[in-house]
Amino acid sequence: MSAAGDTDPSPAAGLKLVLFDCDGTLVDSQHLIVSAMNDVHVAYGVPVPDREKLLSVVGLSLPQAFAVLSQGDASYPIQAMVDAYKVAFNRMLNADAPEPMFDGAREVLEGLRQREDVVLGIVTGKSRRGVNRILAVQGMEGWFSTIQTADDAPSKPHPAMVFQAMGEVGARPEDTVVIGDTTYDISMALQAGASALGVAWGYHETPALERAGADRIVQHFREVPDAIAELLARARADLIASQSDRITRSRS
Repeated sequence: MSAAGDTDPSPAAGLKLVLFDCDGTLVDSQHLIVSAMNDVHVAYGVPVPDREKLLSVVGLSLPQAFAVLSQGDASYPIQAMVDAYKVAFNRMLNADAPEPMFDGAREVLEGLRQREDVVLGIVTGKSRRGVNRILAVQGMEGWFSTIQTADDAPSKPHPAMVFQAMGEVGARPEDTVVIGDTTYDISMALQAGASALGVAWGYHETPALERAGADRIVQHFREVPDAIAELLARARADLIASQSDRITRSRS
């Protein structure tokens, strides 16, 4: 059994690990996130950042997100606001419909999980409780063989989540693709040696993803499978070329 508690994949030749971010990539949580953030800032008498700034920290763990929003102000009650945010977010969830999946997400996931050479995973700044709730509501329990959350690893862009996911399923960096909507996802992937696939429908603008070094950026979910194949083929070709170059140099 994997640490995610869903399935127990065995390492295999040709295994491809596809890791998805959650908020802004699989589901659209921006309304709930912004509303909860607004409520917490007002409750603590802290100036409310604009919507763009609030969405810019989506993907970070909550303590890191509030630390960024505080802009170094030592009087900012970070831990208290983290706790209050969790209460506010869960209260809104109970009152509102669950976060909707982005157009095409379910169909692409359905197709990928039917492939024998692909293992799916999640790498997210959400809590494990939050991920489990989304998977239950969306009827996707058991779809992901590894789930890495803010409860399990340092905040993005630290690469620990990707390393842990690869270790759980026996995947190699050159056979791993991270798919996300923020610069944190891109940086995390590249630091782990994985391919970085940016998506244009999330919370960070495309130019920011390009500057972060995304290997490719897609405009619609239906482009994801072909983009995965392209990036993995490119990574494999680069690895072979690098190995060949080392052999040539060692013989010279």
